[in-house]
Amino acid sequence: MSQATNTFVEQNQERLLEELKQFLRIPSVSTLPEHAGDIRRAAQFVADSLKGAGLENVEIIPTAKHPLVYGDWLHAPGKPTVLCYGHYDVQPPDPLHEWISPPFEPTLRGGNLYARGSADDKGQMYMHIKAVEALRAVNGTLPVNLKFLIEGEEEVGGESVAKYVAENPAKLKADVALVSDTELFAEGLPTLCVGLRGLIYTEIEARGPSRDLHSGMYGGAAPNAVYGLVELLSKLKDENGVIQIPGMYDDVAPPDPAEKESWSALPFDEKEFLDREVGSTRLTGEPGYPVLERVWARPTLEVHGIAGGFTGAGAKTVIPARATAKVSMRMVPDQDPEKIIAAYKKFVQDHTPAGIETEVRILSAGRAISVNPNHPAIHVAAESFRDVMGKDTVFIRSGGSIPIVGDFAKYLGIPTILMGFGLPDDGLHSPNEKYKLANYYSGIMTIAHFFEQYGKAPYGQ
Repeated sequence: MSQATNTFVEQNQERLLEELKQFLRIPSVSTLPEHAGDIRRAAQFVADSLKGAGLENVEIIPTAKHPLVYGDWLHAPGKPTVLCYGHYDVQPPDPLHEWISPPFEPTLRGGNLYARGSADDKGQMYMHIKAVEALRAVNGTLPVNLKFLIEGEEEVGGESVAKYVAENPAKLKADVALVSDTELFAEGLPTLCVGLRGLIYTEIEARGPSRDLHSGMYGGAAPNAVYGLVELLSKLKDENGVIQIPGMYDDVAPPDPAEKESWSALPFDEKEFLDREVGSTRLTGEPGYPVLERVWARPTLEVHGIAGGFTGAGAKTVIPARATAKVSMRMVPDQDPEKIIAAYKKFVQDHTPAGIETEVRILSAGRAISVNPNHPAIHVAAESFRDVMGKDTVFIRSGGSIPIVGDFAKYLGIPTILMGFGLPDDGLHSPNEKYKLANYYSGIMTIAHFFEQYGKAPYGQ
């Protein structure tokens, strides 16, 4: 492990923190049109940071929606090429009243940096850039070839980057991709994620009468779009959380026994998970499966929001004409998104209540991904993690989805190293999102160490 690189990080901690704070102050919320200018500012910040670290051929690439940022350094002949991916867009900060400090004014408390995007994914993506800077500052060169592709639509589906990867395989050709958008299983425990669930994100619109109606004049005769939608949604799962869509579980590949055995050895406490992370009175889900298997290796269906009718102050007695719901399904290896979508649409059609018409819109769809833990680059990453953090690396899956990993496999034919430094209680997508400052610094060191080790034979052959 390069002590010189670590020393560089330690000596520059204050500057590295201030630069990250500048990045976090940009409210680059990708889903809200009023933040289009902030999205452009964030893309420019990333481009400037890449140039500052010594990357070449840096460009801001316009797309149909939000720009991509590309840069490369290709002066290590005979060495492998790593494609670094991340995203500069963030989720909306709502509800604002629950934030202890303003979401776009990064604040240090208890060794954590609180801000929207601190862990997801600005803080983690920025580590890649700073690792390059550290290596160049210490050695004047880099041990591997590098390409960077940073997007601004990850939180809204990532359509532009998927299209770009599909259309530019030669430009993006690499041996492996590196993504830091996951978490350590526990604080201080080096963790590589080797499986991600897929995601189908949908919207259901329910239509009843042609216009909102007076409930006194029409109640008892006219169909209610909100109630009809709720009735439909309630049929998608039973009281135990088992999805009722026919065929949903047909193609589910169960985890291998060795993998399940390794999960049972992880430092996981169900009560602590309930109290500290979930914060409800009890856990739910399919009977007969341990918690980690339910969140990593089983399909799920969730309702994210319902809109329709009157929800303002006071009373307005209407029978709503329209209502919508956002519904997603997480898939696991061997499930086919197209097959699931077809079954889902048929279920909605078959169970739409009388007097209601429904329309299903598919907003995005991506397969589940698994990475071979025996790939040489994964082996190097695990060793690098262990060297910096002083403990053996564990291999886990994630219940989340990172669609670009599937695109890299499909169009570039490369595996992705999911080397994240977040923590389970970082509050992604929630108020008071945080990132442990020590993990930011150790992440820069670990990534730099990985680049050094991967550039050495026999891994680079």
